[in-house]
Amino acid sequence: MPHRKPLKIAVAGASGRLGRLILSEAIRRTDLELVAGLVSHDSIMLGADLGELAGTPLQNIETTVSVEDAAATADIIIDVSVPRATAGIARQIIELKSPPALVCGVTGLGPAERAALDEASQRVAVLYARNFSMGATLMEKLVADAAAVLPAEEFDIEILEAHHKRKADSPSGTAIALGEAAAKGRGLDFERHAMFERPRTDANRPVGTIGFAALRGGAVVGEHSAFFLGGHEEIEIRHRANDRFIFARGAIEAALWLRKKKAGLWSMHDVLESKLR
Repeated sequence: MPHRKPLKIAVAGASGRLGRLILSEAIRRTDLELVAGLVSHDSIMLGADLGELAGTPLQNIETTVSVEDAAATADIIIDVSVPRATAGIARQIIELKSPPALVCGVTGLGPAERAALDEASQRVAVLYARNFSMGATLMEKLVADAAAVLPAEEFDIEILEAHHKRKADSPSGTAIALGEAAAKGRGLDFERHAMFERPRTDANRPVGTIGFAALRGGAVVGEHSAFFLGGHEEIEIRHRANDRFIFARGAIEAALWLRKKKAGLWSMHDVLESKLR
């Protein structure tokens, strides 16, 4: 069996917590070759060696702001930056003669950023994930299955999530994904049935709504629970991330899975399905 060449990856958001973990894992592994790291124009880490960011020996590769330079040597860009950068990255790579594939794990994307990913997927393989954890992906599937079985007239759905105090979006992208999975399981329109706020008074719960609650504080990595609350019984589906390393490992697993895929928009559910076959 011929030896497969290492997958060449560039990391956008290289100076962030998840970005550094991905750098470290990419340096450690023999099936990957780290070729570039992207940071913002105003980052104090601009020009820093990727090994310095990863906490490993120096790699003689400095961070850059140039998507074109990073894409020139990369097979795949893993984007874990911020929403305002995602659209620019997606649009710039598809202007290139030989664009790399794109794995995006940025949460809190708006319509413009999602549209940019959709546009990029017409030319290259794009995998978008609001959570790179395979366990969290499996939880989404379980929530959809439970929602399909447990009738809305008898079971109310509540999504509870907790994150560290620096988490920017609330509810989290994973919580939204769980709510969307529940709505899909019941054949409901998510936007019409999601309940993000409740009045202090006259707060009777309409049938079929999906409630959300978010906790922020300390150094919580990430916890998500989906409650199905009935009059005589309750079911809880829960996922707890104890170490951010699972997200770095999941991002790399997604990149390795995506390397031979055709243009299109993929998700961690596609990666999960490949394991369940």
